[in-house]
Amino acid sequence: MTAPLTFAAEVADAKALNRPIVALESTIITHGMPYPQNLETAQAVEAEIRKAGAVPATIAVMGGKIHIGLEPEELEQLAQTKDAMKVSRADLAVCLAKGATGATTVAATMICANLAGIDVFATGGIGGVHRGAEDSFDISADLLELAQTPVSVVAAGAKAILDLPKTLEVLETHGVPVIAYGQDAFPAFWSRNSGLPAPLRADSAAEIAKSQLARASLGLPGGQLIANPIPEEAEIAREEIVPVIEQALSEAEAQGIAAKAVTPFLLSRIFELTEGRSLEANIALVLNNARLAAAIAGEIITARGA
Repeated sequence: MTAPLTFAAEVADAKALNRPIVALESTIITHGMPYPQNLETAQAVEAEIRKAGAVPATIAVMGGKIHIGLEPEELEQLAQTKDAMKVSRADLAVCLAKGATGATTVAATMICANLAGIDVFATGGIGGVHRGAEDSFDISADLLELAQTPVSVVAAGAKAILDLPKTLEVLETHGVPVIAYGQDAFPAFWSRNSGLPAPLRADSAAEIAKSQLARASLGLPGGQLIANPIPEEAEIAREEIVPVIEQALSEAEAQGIAAKAVTPFLLSRIFELTEGRSLEANIALVLNNARLAAAIAGEIITARGA
């Protein structure tokens, strides 16, 4: 039995013509922003990828199929869906079996992109080790997915609300290359510098593409995390955002918010405390990641043809 994939016309044409394709997740649409801002952002990210010479493939589960790329009316429909499942590795098959609408997380998007033969995926920030994980064991499936699924993920680091040192330790343990783009510091989502050094550095999309192909030639499993810092003009500096994050975390603990409810609460509270700047920064970094991902996807095709 083959995976139930269906390709948007634009993506199918790109595959037939061997054009670069960039996968995009869909939880940012259903769980990240309200309508219509979610739709406008999704459209802007797709447009940015096209402008950079690649084809966007927003991935979602709809009607018992994995959609690799969404037609305009499907994107509109997803943006207005209020009860979409948030789908990771554990939920993907069940969502398909139920015929439910599912928005893919980083882990699920990687799985689906790999099934579709797509090498590069652009997102905002990956999940990771949550603060207090030594008691809760709350560690995102994104990290293990990076260790086993051969897709390069372009993100602005891990979400800054996480325990970043432990996140980097888990990635190292599982042999995931963490490559900062154009700098030595590991970025922290809204901020260019987390205060932690990045394990690896690359200064060009071509170098990143060659690294991915070299991993495949060595028979190494898994993908790469490309940590792309937010543009300087859009960042919220670490010294400004850290106290805000700490306040939001304290409020979450005081209110007994736990498990899957933590991240949505924190992001919403940080939005309020920064008077909307966190969302503006989020949109800027996603667009920036889309541009780099398009360049990497193009370089992979060039390198394979060399």
